[in-house]
Amino acid sequence: MEIAVLGSPAFTLGFQLAGISHIYNPEGDEAIQSELKVLLNSKDVGIVVVDSEVLASLPDRLREQMSASVSPTILGIGTEEDNTLRETIRKAIGVDLWK
Repeated sequence: MEIAVLGSPAFTLGFQLAGISHIYNPEGDEAIQSELKVLLNSKDVGIVVVDSEVLASLPDRLREQMSASVSPTILGIGTEEDNTLRETIRKAIGVDLWK
């Protein structure tokens, strides 16, 4: 299983320097949504790291689909506080580790 990273070039640069090869820098809302749908249906990708700003701009239906996805797991990372990782872990193991 591979790790994919989606976001702006500034967001993905660190992941690229760390050796992750599946880097996606779509421009525009439609391109972002299209790329995320492709990644959600990919059998080769196990984790998709997405800029939290990109997640916030997505339509509710796509965000719900992403949060329900177990494989690949979608992780929102960014400067703003995001509970995506917390909720993903809680759903996977049934326990809230932050409590």
